[in-house]
Amino acid sequence: MEKRILGKTDLNIAPIVFGGNVFGWTIDEQKSFEILDHFVESGFNFIRHGKW
Repeated sequence: MEKRILGKTDLNIAPIVFGGNVFGWTIDEQKSFEILDHFVESGFNFIRHGKW
């Protein structure tokens, strides 16, 4: 997967960011880990939590 530079940092992130505010609110721990494992295995590497 092609990664992109995040702003003026040296961080390379995937072009899609995962919104992580559902964890602990709408899905249980087991399902949370299943989703996160699949997300990382697919080449993504940035999870956003909270407000921008």
